[in-house]
Amino acid sequence: MPDLAGLGVSPGLAAGPVMRMAGPPALPAPQEAAAEAWMADPKAEANAQRAAVAEALAAVALELNERAEKAEGPAREVLEAQAMMAEDPMLLEGAQAHAAQGLDAAHALQAAFDEHRQAFLAAGGYIAERVADLDDLRHRAIAHVLGLPMPGIPAPGHPFVLVAEDLSPADTATLGPDVLAIVTEQGGPTSHTAILARSKGLPAIVACAGARDLPDSALVAIDGTTGTVTRLETAEQAAEVNERQRSETARLSASTGPGRTADGHPVELLLNIGSAQDLVKDAEGVGLFRTEFLFLGRRTEPTFDEQADAYAEVFKAAPKVVVRTLDAGTDKPLPFLDLPEENNPALGIRGLRVDRVRPAVLDTQLAAIAEAARRTGAAPWVMAPMVATRQEAAAFAERARGHGIGRVGVMIEVPAAALMADELLEEVDFLSIGTNDLSQYAFAADRQHPGLADLLDPWQPALLRLVRLCAEAGLRAGKPVGVCGEAAGDARLAPVLVGLGVTSLSMAAVRVPAVREALKALTLAECQRLL
Repeated sequence: MPDLAGLGVSPGLAAGPVMRMAGPPALPAPQEAAAEAWMADPKAEANAQRAAVAEALAAVALELNERAEKAEGPAREVLEAQAMMAEDPMLLEGAQAHAAQGLDAAHALQAAFDEHRQAFLAAGGYIAERVADLDDLRHRAIAHVLGLPMPGIPAPGHPFVLVAEDLSPADTATLGPDVLAIVTEQGGPTSHTAILARSKGLPAIVACAGARDLPDSALVAIDGTTGTVTRLETAEQAAEVNERQRSETARLSASTGPGRTADGHPVELLLNIGSAQDLVKDAEGVGLFRTEFLFLGRRTEPTFDEQADAYAEVFKAAPKVVVRTLDAGTDKPLPFLDLPEENNPALGIRGLRVDRVRPAVLDTQLAAIAEAARRTGAAPWVMAPMVATRQEAAAFAERARGHGIGRVGVMIEVPAAALMADELLEEVDFLSIGTNDLSQYAFAADRQHPGLADLLDPWQPALLRLVRLCAEAGLRAGKPVGVCGEAAGDARLAPVLVGLGVTSLSMAAVRVPAVREALKALTLAECQRLL
């Protein structure tokens, strides 16, 4: 029996000694270090503390941007996004205001970050998901002010299982080779910890209550598929677990070829990417090109030429590319959009709905995609996120085709869209199901809430019924229906999705071999019987 259980978010086995991540820097008593200076010249000391605040935030942003330049793929993208948070002028203004009122730099930063944290939690949705990123920035800025080492990953000089309350993008993106697996008490299936662990092929478990009670050096076995943590007695037991994983890795590394069931039924195995850097050799194509990563970290919209160049780079390198138009909004704020705050961003202006207030953004993007296609001779598929009605699907299809785009689709992330799948397919050429948001909206469960992980399990029957509605509509219309959420990369669930009628699965590159081998072991009829 396992000793602890959480949510397995990155599959695989690993065993080794526990190392717990150090906590945040301890704050001294307010003004303790500078009491005499405050008494001698309060105005000069306030200015000095305001300057220290600015210098700390700038140093943190610089460090994150430097890490981003050395990173690739999802790691680079999330580091750039976090650096942009550190550069937020409202955060600086708030901290300096507290310093002007008499707080030393460390406590001024603490107060400003606390205010931002409460605002993030109140906003809900994607904004609330970024609280862990904000906490990491606070710890780094305060450590800088106090002259303390930056909080981060331990370095014991030997392989270990990393245990923490949660991990920041900066921590997860720069994990060294000694980290065997990750276990956190917080987080969810779409947290940065989960996304980056999957991209690195590291077994990972989140929402694991009691993980931090494991003592340092305790031997544990981690199963990132089932989400279990098991205490071990001997190093020989740990070596046996790791050997099983090495054998499985060797088996999967030999896996090649297109996606097929045992009886030859084709299932495209595609990649989720943010840029051309995420592409790997021998991929069948891209099922989700997240174009918003081109927009992150910017206070001005990328120009037409910048966008066309970035899209062309991907089109030249992949045989098939499904482009998702900008998936941003009040839940994923981008400064240049200048959208008003909302009480419930997850249910507000996001995805395609941004077009209601900033239509020029979509027109520029569609024109740039068409230009990149012309330059490269590619025929990209283009889809819109957060479509809810037939009218929205028809309007997007008309816009995209008006720019010369031949294959137009929509994402199914809202239950209403799944219920109208037949009608949507009368307007568009394909559907792509985003199981992460579809789960959140179907179960009214925040994707990041560790206490609701069971509701976000992709095996939930209600979610699979929504997938089936779409797949069956695709079969009736003779049009493809894919899955590009995290469920697509689950080697156990993939055959079930194929049995439902899904025609393509799009996932992190590291998951393709396991899914390929799972499909090769079953006929289409066997996949259907799994239902």
